[in-house]
Amino acid sequence: MEWAPVCQRIWDMKYRFRDPSGQADADLDATWWRVARALATPERDPELWAGRFHDALADFKFLPAGRVIAGAGTGRSVTLFNCFVMGTIGDDMSSIFENLREAALTMQQGGGIGHDFSTLRPQGAPVKGVGADASGPLSFMDVWDAMCRTIMSAGSRRGAMMATLRCDHPDIEAFVDAKRDSNRLRMFNVSVLITDAFMKAVKDDADWNLVFGGKISKTVKAKALWERIMRATYEVAEPGVIFIDRVNRRNNLHYCETIQATNPCGEQPLPPYGACLLGSINLAALVKDPFTPQARLDLEALERLVPVAVRMLDNVVDVSRFPLESQEKEAKAKRRIGLGVTGLADALIFCGVRYGSSEAVRLTREWLGAVQRLSYLASADIAAEKGSFPLYQPVRYLAGETVKALPGDVRTAIGRYGIRNALLNSIAPTGTISLLADNVSSGIEPVFAFSYLRHVLQPDPKSCLFMVKYV
Repeated sequence: MEWAPVCQRIWDMKYRFRDPSGQADADLDATWWRVARALATPERDPELWAGRFHDALADFKFLPAGRVIAGAGTGRSVTLFNCFVMGTIGDDMSSIFENLREAALTMQQGGGIGHDFSTLRPQGAPVKGVGADASGPLSFMDVWDAMCRTIMSAGSRRGAMMATLRCDHPDIEAFVDAKRDSNRLRMFNVSVLITDAFMKAVKDDADWNLVFGGKISKTVKAKALWERIMRATYEVAEPGVIFIDRVNRRNNLHYCETIQATNPCGEQPLPPYGACLLGSINLAALVKDPFTPQARLDLEALERLVPVAVRMLDNVVDVSRFPLESQEKEAKAKRRIGLGVTGLADALIFCGVRYGSSEAVRLTREWLGAVQRLSYLASADIAAEKGSFPLYQPVRYLAGETVKALPGDVRTAIGRYGIRNALLNSIAPTGTISLLADNVSSGIEPVFAFSYLRHVLQPDPKSCLFMVKYV
């Protein structure tokens, strides 16, 4: 296989398994067999499924997330899940530092984390019994930030965290401006939880109350707060916004969970102790006759590949370790996965279609719609064989806003067989695994440059530069 040297280097540094004696995956194919055999262990016929899983991995057709490639079949005490949303932080010192401990243990095993800090009283609020004032949620975010830098120093993988705060929290203005200080919250992405009521207040140019514990702390103009968020986002790239009421309304599990945060990159909104499990179909690898008038996505190959990918990710739930018992319980009760795509921009280029054009939009809807439909059908088939996720309630699940919008054959299959995985699709950034896959374009993003310098963190910990040439 012709494989760019920088991509080989990424495999050798991040995904090639070496045991304490120095034995290592002999080549990339050995890595694929290690992953395939590990993920096939829950099957009745592991060898049969190991072969099918290997075929899906070969030629980079399916790319499990980096935690899976690096950890599956190694015997190491690591999680195969990329990220977690941690538990609800109680507004007391004991709960705060218990959550910090859980976050540290999770990051130690390789998981990124998301936290909602809206439950913490604002800066200056009285703390009864000790005669002091609260330091506010941002001060505790600083503590998390220091913890993350410390955990990162023990290895070569950069820590990742998400912090969210409600749009009606009294400290929201300070939160919005926090990343203007380039030295603060460096290990965090930050996002504002935006409610429907707030957006209506923005539209109506109405007043907006900042509230904690039922007490109004301050009243601002909703539009002014919205502009403050947008200016910060434009000028320093943060905060992001999460339309949290819409997220909860469209959640397949609307009947049994409430979401207040996401994983660090924002592609999976998750409940407390929810786990983010990702994998991507490489669309670029499925284009037939590239750079010709006959170029097209091989939909028959996609139809064969998606069910295998869904099954592989479903098995990760059973074979992975979890940093915390509460995370394992949550993952196995709902079996959510996040199958998405990568290489979209390359696939469009192969088909002679300009990214962002009306034809690109049409093809993207067609291709991603096919992935969604095939994912749900595959999960229904697995449910017929292995059973639905434990918290599946047929009437309430099928009544969900997102499920009601699925194609009729999918809803019929779910009604007949149930569904193995509560949620199935996510579009992840796929940065490093796309580079592993011979530098395919990342996720659904355009090609931003055809050559660039890449900084790679080293265990020593120095940073080296790689010239990445995109071909």
